[in-house]
Amino acid sequence: MPITHEQAQKIVRRLARGRSIEGLAELLAPVSPEERPLPPPVPRPREWSGEALAERVAFLEDRGHTLEQLSGRGGPPDPAELRGSIENQIGMVGIPVGVVGPVRINGLHASGDYYVPLATSEGALVASYDRGARVLSLSGGAAALTTTEHVQRAPAFVFPTMADAALFAHWVVTEYDRLAEVAAARTRHGRLLDLSVHLQGNHVYLILDFHTGDAAGQNMVTFCAAAICEDILERTPRAPTSWYVESNMSGDKKATALGFSHTRGRNVTAEAVIPRDLVTRVLRTTPERMSEYWRVSFIGGVQTGSIGVSGHAANGLAALFLACGQDVACVSEAAVGVTRLERTDAGDLYAMVNLPNLIVGTVGGGTRLPTARESLRLLDCDGRDTAARFAEICAAVVLGGELSIVAALCAGDFARAHQLFGRPS
Repeated sequence: MPITHEQAQKIVRRLARGRSIEGLAELLAPVSPEERPLPPPVPRPREWSGEALAERVAFLEDRGHTLEQLSGRGGPPDPAELRGSIENQIGMVGIPVGVVGPVRINGLHASGDYYVPLATSEGALVASYDRGARVLSLSGGAAALTTTEHVQRAPAFVFPTMADAALFAHWVVTEYDRLAEVAAARTRHGRLLDLSVHLQGNHVYLILDFHTGDAAGQNMVTFCAAAICEDILERTPRAPTSWYVESNMSGDKKATALGFSHTRGRNVTAEAVIPRDLVTRVLRTTPERMSEYWRVSFIGGVQTGSIGVSGHAANGLAALFLACGQDVACVSEAAVGVTRLERTDAGDLYAMVNLPNLIVGTVGGGTRLPTARESLRLLDCDGRDTAARFAEICAAVVLGGELSIVAALCAGDFARAHQLFGRPS
């Protein structure tokens, strides 16, 4: 994602957090199982009995995780607790939740070994992501880095003529400092980062970039944008004939080229180098074949007009979003990303995913649901300043899923795995 030199300097200062930026390489370096032993895997991973389920729950609870709601022992929440999450409630939908891991992550914000909850009804998905988590961990873990964080709202103003629109556009860009103060008065956690103006005939589109703290931020940016528009209408020397708080230019809940190049949400990258012996032993293929498949699939994605090219990023993100109380509709933009697989000079496999539109948060919205709180606590993402950690976990999980699905396609196991795990018998 191209950014201005001013934005780049702000990002570097935030990433450094008072530390030397030169220490970033050490922070993101792999940590081998020999150097720091991996926690044990989840027991009885391919068993569907009540005893196996109870053993897996006990395994996680013995490690300090509370699974009262996820295990079904806590009962349904009081309907009053769901105000702000649902209207006209008639019940709850039950979606099974599995766990993958441990997945080792060496991120700027996420650092450690994580057991990751995934909610899905698609057989084979958890098994595939669990294999990806295993190969990442055996390789020393996935490096992960959250950089740009901003969410847009894009108001539009309609004028009688293009001249009126141009004069308004000229005025509004001089008002940035005032508009930032208006936004700051509307929320304690967000702030206006930037304002872009697009003039099209007698229409003026404003793209307002906000930092939303630990929230995913769709409601926050709506409230702030509405307050900014009201302030503009009170003071503008050129009054519009009409205006709209959202012009369909922000990219909210849709895949857009602007979001892909500019970021809407959190821009996160995860990478790992998988040694050749692990590719052959765990993934049952070769770095050469996986690299070739990536080239083939990338051309296929380009020919179909795909915005971003990945294997099945939406699978892991949807499962994580369901488990952790995220806005599942945002998968439509969050899954827009790029996967890259390359054979290294040493004959190993370099793997990377970049997710520039990861709309996630650890406060507000569905994160208030009891099952979501337990899932976020399982990931150590239920406190302050944890949204970037959650984003890096998302990227690492997606990376594991990309490795696993490509390996299955290269090894000829894709159909067989779905036949084995994707059918009741």
